Amino acid sequence: MNLNIFRHISALALLIPIGATAADATLEQRVERLEAQLEASNNRTQASLNDQLPRTHFGSYGELHLNKLKNRNGSDKDELDIHRFVIFMSHDFDEQTRLFSELEVEHSNTDNSGVVTLEQAYIEFAANDAMSIKAGMMLMPVGIISETHEPPTFYGVERNPVETNIIPTTWSEGGIAMSNRLQNGLSFDLAITSGLATSATANYAVRAGRQNTSKAMAANAAYTGRLKWTGMPGLELVATLHRQSDITQSTDATAGAATLYETHAVISRGAFSLRALYAAWRLDGSGPASAGADKQNGWYAEPSWRLTEQWGVFARYSSWDNRAGDTSDSHFRQVDLGMNFWPHPDLVIKMDYQNQRSPSGQNEYDGINLGLGYQF
Repeated sequence: MNLNIFRHISALALLIPIGATAADATLEQRVERLEAQLEASNNRTQASLNDQLPRTHFGSYGELHLNKLKNRNGSDKDELDIHRFVIFMSHDFDEQTRLFSELEVEHSNTDNSGVVTLEQAYIEFAANDAMSIKAGMMLMPVGIISETHEPPTFYGVERNPVETNIIPTTWSEGGIAMSNRLQNGLSFDLAITSGLATSATANYAVRAGRQNTSKAMAANAAYTGRLKWTGMPGLELVATLHRQSDITQSTDATAGAATLYETHAVISRGAFSLRALYAAWRLDGSGPASAGADKQNGWYAEPSWRLTEQWGVFARYSSWDNRAGDTSDSHFRQVDLGMNFWPHPDLVIKMDYQNQRSPSGQNEYDGINLGLGYQF
């Protein structure tokens, strides 16, 4: 073979892999550019979709009650009442920040003991997937039904008397709170809020001290901490501590600090469920002690059975005393038996019978309650 021809063939053989490598590099660059363009297009499409999604949301819940109750003092309760009509409104400013609010009308109108009240109005910021911070007017993280009290979510026409009179649900305060979810089903909540402002004329009953963040006296802040464990399916265990330095907002020199201890358990096993709660206040000062209100406590146990997806039955025993610190009889007890019917998961029809045992001279109501409630 001619030496020059051999040299030309050798040079061509050397150029082929070089050319192939250059072609491969060029193809890879083109693929990378196409992928970048596709990702940018997807981002623009997602941004466009996000812009089209509704950022303001509305909802509601409400309940109609019929009470047919006999009172041993002669003032029976035969009453049909739009007990609550509530409108929710929330707005998503972005993926981390939103407004949540709840406006409530009780007893239909203000002409017959009705009220229009703001129950919640706060800004919530999600710092990350586990922690959020909120500020404004919020429901207190105490008890079972304080934060989740829509009619389809609980048994009984009326809210249970222990959480009503002792905790006291529904209880809103203004302030700032942090929620943090840890591992293994553990979470905690911390809050600094305005506090209650009860008085001697109300026998220092804690429920009488709710201010609803309406020109609320704020001389004495309140501090709340809650620890919750849900690490096992169907089990919730909670302990809460709440304290403020003066239960009367420094308006009564004979009163002082107040501490609430609350613990509860919610157990669900198939069709069977059990709710059990204990709550106790300790009030300092000679004023509350003289009225027996230095100790206020209560507990209840509520087993229930879901017969079908639509039918459920329950029984509840409640015991509470807002003047447990004295020797006189101020102890209330109540037994409730009833059923719920859910024609839709967000719609409920309720019926129950209540039997109450009250201290001498106090109202004692026994009879039937019927209710209709919804949420969306």
